Amino acid sequence: MNFALTPEQERIRDAVERVCEPFDADYWLRKDREGGFPHDFHRALAQAGWLGIAMPEAYGGAGLGITEAALMMHTISATGAGLSGASAVHMNIFGLHPVVVFGTDEQKKRWLPPLIAGQDKACFGVTEPNTGLNTLKLKTRAVREGDHYVVHGQKVWISTAQVANKILLLARTKPVEECQGTEGLSLFYTDLDRSTVEVREIDKHGRKCVDSNQVFIDGLRIPVEDRIGDEDKGFNYILHGLNPERILIASEAVGLGRAALKRAAHYANEREVFDRPIGQNQGIQHPLAKSWMELEAAHLMVQKAAWLYDQGLPCAAEANSAKFLAAEACYHACENAIFTHGGMGYAKEYHVERYLRESWIPRLAPVSPQLILNFIAEKVLGLPKSY
Repeated sequence: MNFALTPEQERIRDAVERVCEPFDADYWLRKDREGGFPHDFHRALAQAGWLGIAMPEAYGGAGLGITEAALMMHTISATGAGLSGASAVHMNIFGLHPVVVFGTDEQKKRWLPPLIAGQDKACFGVTEPNTGLNTLKLKTRAVREGDHYVVHGQKVWISTAQVANKILLLARTKPVEECQGTEGLSLFYTDLDRSTVEVREIDKHGRKCVDSNQVFIDGLRIPVEDRIGDEDKGFNYILHGLNPERILIASEAVGLGRAALKRAAHYANEREVFDRPIGQNQGIQHPLAKSWMELEAAHLMVQKAAWLYDQGLPCAAEANSAKFLAAEACYHACENAIFTHGGMGYAKEYHVERYLRESWIPRLAPVSPQLILNFIAEKVLGLPKSY
């Protein structure tokens, strides 16, 4: 069992760090204050060829695994870009995985190269205001009319919809009362036609430069050739992107926690009170040391989940556990970083307060910690279903 990065993985980490270097802490602080999508950051990663890290080589990608994609996302976050930087490209890395697995050759040729090149930006339209995590009860309806579907409905918490020109959309093609099991939902990847789609940004707690939105769809026409796979089977297709997403956001959370821990340790070494660095005090040392251990443990689960996925082995328990553990470790590392800075931790110029705000994202999304606990209890421990 070898935990060391391979030479290729070391090159990936070093190359991503070089791309991120011009986008320093002050850049992300400015984006946090002003908002506005980080197009220059997105463009730099696209030009360096990183947006297709886990996409097939035949369509312009690198053909690497989720292990390498997780390493890339961890590296972006750990440079201090945090969830702002990671979220700017997150959808590109995992979002079109259902297309890779279930799309036709024509669809892959049409959709993947522009996304990898950074010409297209996509958003992920699943969550709805009245169904939340109960995906099988989605109400957004796609009705077939000849060679098109006509879509009406609402989505919420849709990231990057302000700047996206494409949407991966899950919509109902059969009334819920006629459905059994997971059938009745279809998956589409299509143009985000703003003449029939209204996007309203949600003013939120953190990550201001990567927008989150309410989306109102009123008559969006989707060509049949933009449907992925068979009609009514979309829920099964979307599942193929869920475990990679959990692994990636877990890796991003570990990176953010490590960025906060690095700043805290640096401050603790430099800040002197009572003629000695505050880092000499165990009241400062111990919380930071505990956070280091928690982040290391979470990172090991991320690596295990990614390895299982790349080997084609079941990884749902590990992917969910990685997301849960990494989110908690990240949050506590960011909290301890603020405590280490004292009052200055509350000041934006020291960056750690921004990190704490962003650390809430992996705790809340893409699945709640409570549902993860339910999943482990039921699927791993064999306990009765509780909901």
